[in-house]
Amino acid sequence: MDRNARTPESTSRTGTRVRSHSLVVTLLFLTVTFTLVAQLASKANVPPPPGASGTVARGSFSTSRSPSPSPTASPRPTPVPDRRPQVVYAAGDIADCPDTVPAVADLVRNPRSLIFAIGDIVYPSGGAHGFTRCFDPVWGALKSRIRPVPGNHDYLTPGARGYYSYFGALAGDPSQGYYSFDLGWWHIIAINSICQPIGGCREGTPEIEWLKADLASHPAACTLAYWHHPRFSSGDGASRQRTASLWAELYAAGADVILNGHDHDYERFAPMDPDGQLDPASGIREFIVGTGGANLTRRLRVARHSEIWTRDYHGLLELTLRRDSYDWRFIAAETDQVIDSGRGTCH
Repeated sequence: MDRNARTPESTSRTGTRVRSHSLVVTLLFLTVTFTLVAQLASKANVPPPPGASGTVARGSFSTSRSPSPSPTASPRPTPVPDRRPQVVYAAGDIADCPDTVPAVADLVRNPRSLIFAIGDIVYPSGGAHGFTRCFDPVWGALKSRIRPVPGNHDYLTPGARGYYSYFGALAGDPSQGYYSFDLGWWHIIAINSICQPIGGCREGTPEIEWLKADLASHPAACTLAYWHHPRFSSGDGASRQRTASLWAELYAAGADVILNGHDHDYERFAPMDPDGQLDPASGIREFIVGTGGANLTRRLRVARHSEIWTRDYHGLLELTLRRDSYDWRFIAAETDQVIDSGRGTCH
């Protein structure tokens, strides 16, 4: 018998060995493939292929189904504060038909600046008709940049409805009329000094409690507050004791600048404490800028620590708010000249 001849049994055994070898190779290939996939998925921090758990043990790949991952929302980018120096303009006592002064609005030359309107926006009584006929034709194009506070003439219309209707959300909650915001490095506080309609302005009243909380939650290096009635004054408005609590809270928190209107003049004070005592180290500098367009009025006295007073010009106070300091310029509408200027530092 030829030794090289294959019998049916040997051929069958050989085929069986080949098939077994092929099956082993296939299983090894699948095992290595799934192992690599699971390792890559683990390293990439992504789930393994659908329907697989990604677990490999002793050459076998588990196909137990894992829970579908819940979708992860993309994180929202954190807004980056604008830390450039911020230019703002300020004036109160503005529109008095037919004597509104358009040249005051023309002094707003920085295209990105805000405007602090410091009360008595429309004379004589803050009605809707006055806003439409006297204020809007001159200031309407700048409306979105105005951050107002109300004055006593605005409240001669019950509830200051004309004021709140015209400015809408820019004026804050109509039941309060006060709000705050950050501007560059500064914290800005808009205060309502028409106290009676909002529950008062003395210790323990809603506005004072809000102010305390606001100052505590915004420990900025520099703080500016503005409202209509001045605490200290040489003009017709005289000094207002009812705003003493506002001054006290701001002083205790290290505020730097207060802006007021009501007196139809321009006045700047040296830094003072709430009692009107000179305090160069920790005092607040007060500006009165009632020069927005209404008729200018007289001086009754020379208040202590008043450094400049004039009723010769309408105009705007321009402030440049820097990281730890501020520059000021009072610009006259009639002459387009700087009448007063200087620099102060934050506490």
